[in-house]
Amino acid sequence: MRKISMLAAAATLGTVAVLPAAAPALAAGPAPVRVSLPSPTGTHRTGVTELHLVDRSRPDPWLPGQPYRELMASVFYPARDAGHHPVAPQLRPLAAADFDATIGAVPPGAVDWAGTRTHSLAGAPADRAAGGYPVVLYSPGFGVPRTFGTVLAEELASRGYIVVTMDHTYEAPQVEFPGGRVEKGRTTGGPGEMDTALAARVADTRFVLDRLAELDKGRNPDAGNRRLPAGLRGSLDLSSVAMFGHSFGGATTAAAMHADRRIDAGADLDGSLFGPVVEAGLDRPFLLVGADYPEGRDPSWRTFRENQRGWVRELTFTGAQHYTFTDLQAMIPAFAGRMTMPAAEFIGTIDPARALAAQRAYLGAFFRQHLLGCREPLLDGPSPTHPEVVFE
Repeated sequence: MRKISMLAAAATLGTVAVLPAAAPALAAGPAPVRVSLPSPTGTHRTGVTELHLVDRSRPDPWLPGQPYRELMASVFYPARDAGHHPVAPQLRPLAAADFDATIGAVPPGAVDWAGTRTHSLAGAPADRAAGGYPVVLYSPGFGVPRTFGTVLAEELASRGYIVVTMDHTYEAPQVEFPGGRVEKGRTTGGPGEMDTALAARVADTRFVLDRLAELDKGRNPDAGNRRLPAGLRGSLDLSSVAMFGHSFGGATTAAAMHADRRIDAGADLDGSLFGPVVEAGLDRPFLLVGADYPEGRDPSWRTFRENQRGWVRELTFTGAQHYTFTDLQAMIPAFAGRMTMPAAEFIGTIDPARALAAQRAYLGAFFRQHLLGCREPLLDGPSPTHPEVVFE
């Protein structure tokens, strides 16, 4: 079974490795490592804004007594280059501080998590397009922040999509809300929580789609009515919606598609599938992208493929590990020497630049073919450009 949690593997990084209580702190000498994210390769400059969303139609499944569910989402979009807009950080300051204090695979203070910048301008005006841009949703792994899907989100936005990344509150390790409030995770990653988590995530996804429909009609869905970027309202083409996710986010993608026909296509990045969709399959396109495990193919993927009625492909990235399909693939090489576990346990032995190039190529081709209707030969079979990608 593919890993689903940031809490396990001695407990791995996002799987985050937990150190013994007596582990020594990093020596005072070395300065924190500053990490740079790779630049997107599309033709659009990208912007980003946050949405604080409150769903008053359902209680929070993780917080007894709270009669509503609240989420944070980031919206990445093609932007006009307005110089006075700052480049957004990957993690907000308080979330970054909490992440630094709680992640075990890297000693506190070893990495400048708060200093990592995206390539997106915070609040920049949207570059409006006739008919709007297709929308792609992103769901992270269990116990993983939405912010570790930034590299692929920016890539797709630079190619002409609006990408919405979601945190699943109280399951994510920390979520920073407006005003400096940080809500920390309340789950343990135990098997008994998976049904609750999957149901909550599917409801989160459907709620976010509802709020995006409000946004496209000109309303502001933000709970605090914070100002939206100019031109963003009305720029979403919600007749063309896809979703992808890493690990349990991939399972969320399949389950959300099974529950909501508004999602036209989906991709799972190395996540076991759960729930009725495994036996039912889907009648819409689905892409399975997996790491290179000695035990071979995931049993849930095999069952899903046997029942899938829509287009399907399964790809294996030779030499990849579970976190190859997150920002950590690009980040870890910068601080691998400070880690308390071998970097290969997280990102494998695949060359990081080649891994990222292949993810961009195959996800880009998948969304282009199934949202924009452009045939992509890359999806037909092995490519000499990406020899590490195996068609199963």
